[in-house]
Amino acid sequence: MSGGIPEAPPVLGGDRVYRIHWVLGTDRLRAVCHCGSERIFEDPVELWEWLLAHPDGHEPAAVPAPSPEPAPAREPAPA
Repeated sequence: MSGGIPEAPPVLGGDRVYRIHWVLGTDRLRAVCHCGSERIFEDPVELWEWLLAHPDGHEPAAVPAPSPEPAPAREPAPA
């Protein structure tokens, strides 16, 4: 590192990695379970109880359905 912004540390992965993010400008915390389920909490005790109760109350994050590709534009038939 030669000045500037330091590199981000490596991100952990695995079956028991939980992520907790502070929601800026609020007193809320966003919990992300290793299964992909997310939930917002105001009480950190409830947050940890929910995370550690996996899989009870955990629904995987919804994956949006892919949008169909638009049909190719057709040229008008010659008159």
